[in-house]
Amino acid sequence: MTRDILDEPGPARFAESYPSVGAAIGLAVLHRSTGLRGRIDKFTGDIVQIRDPAGREHRFRNRPGAFAVAGETVTLVRPAPPPTTATGTLRRTAAGALVSVEHTARVAQPSRLWVEGSHDARLLERVWGDDLRDLGIVVEPMGGIDDLVAAVAEFDPRPDRRLAVLVDHLVPGSKETRLAQQVEGPNVLVVGHRYVDVWQCVRPVALGIDAWPEVPRGEEWKAGVCARLGWGDPQDGWRRVLAAVDTFADLEPDLVGAVERALDVLAAES
Repeated sequence: MTRDILDEPGPARFAESYPSVGAAIGLAVLHRSTGLRGRIDKFTGDIVQIRDPAGREHRFRNRPGAFAVAGETVTLVRPAPPPTTATGTLRRTAAGALVSVEHTARVAQPSRLWVEGSHDARLLERVWGDDLRDLGIVVEPMGGIDDLVAAVAEFDPRPDRRLAVLVDHLVPGSKETRLAQQVEGPNVLVVGHRYVDVWQCVRPVALGIDAWPEVPRGEEWKAGVCARLGWGDPQDGWRRVLAAVDTFADLEPDLVGAVERALDVLAAES
């Protein structure tokens, strides 16, 4: 995913009299202050995610008059109630996808999405739970990635049994990157984000803090964060973190892009 353009430059104030247009998924729009053209991929009311012609995703704050449709400056608003189809009324998931209200979970597929720990799994369930059930994708915590090479070999990935692995701190030179290079292949995808821990993938604004505090190397990160923010112990801190997440807009683009890339690959077989 490309950079998060949430505070892009532009006119300080747009007129309030622009016509309203429902932000339907797939609607072709122009972001006026950057000139970016694409189609709406997700919409939360406050955040608009656009996919450009090259497939890259861009996120913008939704402001009056910030977008144009068919050459006319407009204000994007929530679209009309989801349509009714042969399979029933559609609703939008926390990850922005449309699924049928009556839809039942699909039988689990042989492919798997591995995450480092239970916090990662619960965060994915909170935002992508409906999508995961709709696709039949099972998320499994690994309990750390030190044994990743052996675990992948035991899983025995194949074209009909793919594996995606979501890891923290996937940056050049890190242990996670070195392990990823050892296991990636035609049927194994390793994706991740640059943050030390999945907690940091929750945007500070969602938690009501200015920024995640710096914790010196050698100090246990979660305990250090909780001490500096006055959150009690890590269990108390985790409850705050999880409760702050309602939709993908509460998460950093690094994580959103990584998870959606993994789901795209795992769902490709269906």
